[in-house]
Formats: sequence, C-alpha cells, structure tokens
Amino acid sequence: MSTRKMRLNDLAARKAEGRPWAMLTCYDYSTARAFSNAGVEVLLVGDSAANVVYGYDTTTEVSLDELIPLARAVVRGAPNALIVADLPFGVYEASDEQAVLSAARMMRETGAHMIKIEGGERIAPRIRALVNAGIPVMAHIGFTPQSVNALSGFKVQGRGEGAEQLRRDARAVAEAGAHAVVLEMVPAELAKEITAESPIPTCGIGAGNQCDGQVLVWHDAFAVPADGRRPSFAAVFGEVGEILESGARDYVAQVESRDFPPAEKDFKG
Repeated sequence: MSTRKMRLNDLAARKAEGRPWAMLTCYDYSTARAFSNAGVEVLLVGDSAANVVYGYDTTTEVSLDELIPLARAVVRGAPNALIVADLPFGVYEASDEQAVLSAARMMRETGAHMIKIEGGERIAPRIRALVNAGIPVMAHIGFTPQSVNALSGFKVQGRGEGAEQLRRDARAVAEAGAHAVVLEMVPAELAKEITAESPIPTCGIGAGNQCDGQVLVWHDAFAVPADGRRPSFAAVFGEVGEILESGARDYVAQVESRDFPPAEKDFKG
C-alpha cells in the first residue's frame, strides 16, 4: 500500500513519464480500502452503480442523491487515492449553472477530488464552466453510456468517418480545460493516436493498451456475479463471484446441518 497521496497533477506527470496508471470503479468503504491497499491509485465512483449496486437497466436511471452516499464512503475508505465521481444523467446538461451546482454539491458533500461528465464537443461549454468554477473535470468520449439510446445501443465509436469526430471531441474537451479524458470502446489504433496528440491524460476502457491509464468496472474485472454478463473487452483478474457463491453455499449448508457455529465458538456461562 502506498502512503503517498495521489494528486491531480500526478496524472499529467505520469503521462509525461510514459508510466500508466490504473483506475477501478468503487462504490463502498470496504472495497475502497481493499483497492487502495492493493495500490489502485485512482478510484471512480461511476454511474455504473446504477447497474451493479442498484440493479437498474441503464445508467440513466441513477440519481445524484443515490451516488453521493457511495462517493462519501469511498473517500473515507481510500484516503490516499484520487477519487473521481460521475455526474449522472440529467444533472448537468441543461445549463452551465446546473452543471456547476451539481458538481459543487457532489464535491462538497463527498470530498471527491474530480468530476467526470460524458460528451465531447457538445459538452465542452459545461466543462469550461466547471473548470472556471474551480472544479477539476475528467471528460468521457467515445461510447458514452448515458447516451446509449441516442447511440442506438452498445457500439464501438470512432470507426470510419467517426474517427475525425472523436479527434474533434478529444481536442474540444482538452481546450475546454478538462484534466483527463476517458476513451471508451474506441479502435485501439485511434486511441493510441489520440493519446499521442492529446495534451491531457487519456484513460482507456475497451480502447487498447496505449492510453495513459486504464479503467474497468470492478464487477467486470472480478466476475461478480459469477453468472453476470461482461463486456468483451473486460479481462477477469479474479473469480470473486464464484468465491462468494461457494462460500455462501458452505455457510448455508453448515447452518442447516447445525455445524455452525461450532462448539469452540460458544461463550461459556
């Protein structure tokens, strides 16, 4: 476990050094402690909580009120990590004022260090307003889950003529003052080119291994639940879902057979 606190300017320094950084999603205190102890320096309280915490079908269904308690817990669990918090759908699109108020509330009530919002050129004015208000921003371009309906489903972005639009998006968010940008479901070669051209760090998810950082939803990375569907780009780093289910089955069996608790655990009168 690193005792050095990860700070915003470390992302830019790591890009300059050519040293990648790892980010995982996180939604609670205990998992934050585990990831921080393992050396995960950046944690994302993502709107993916809609799916893996609350059981919603899409990320558009989760609210700011539902994400704030999760972010607050993660900040407490990983005091040395850089904590990034998503702004959910519907709390920043209407106006610069709405975006600033929502982001300020998220940071004030949770202690998160950075806000993530989705969109490229179209959302650049919001990014600029947030940065002008003193709020660090991680942009998110390529496939943007909050726009899944407008994008007609889960599709790789930046193919063919879409490549130039993605480049424009990357330039727009950097020029607006974003401190980093997520590239999701983007052809690996295009992501490599954007990373080389971008003055700000890139973080890939389904975008090859040449981005400045990588992020995964932790439930995908550790196969939770064991029978859950995972995106094709996700690798499994531990069968945690199967361990949980196997352990739970053993617990149920021992309770039903009265083998738990064993006599040596009993308090004596």
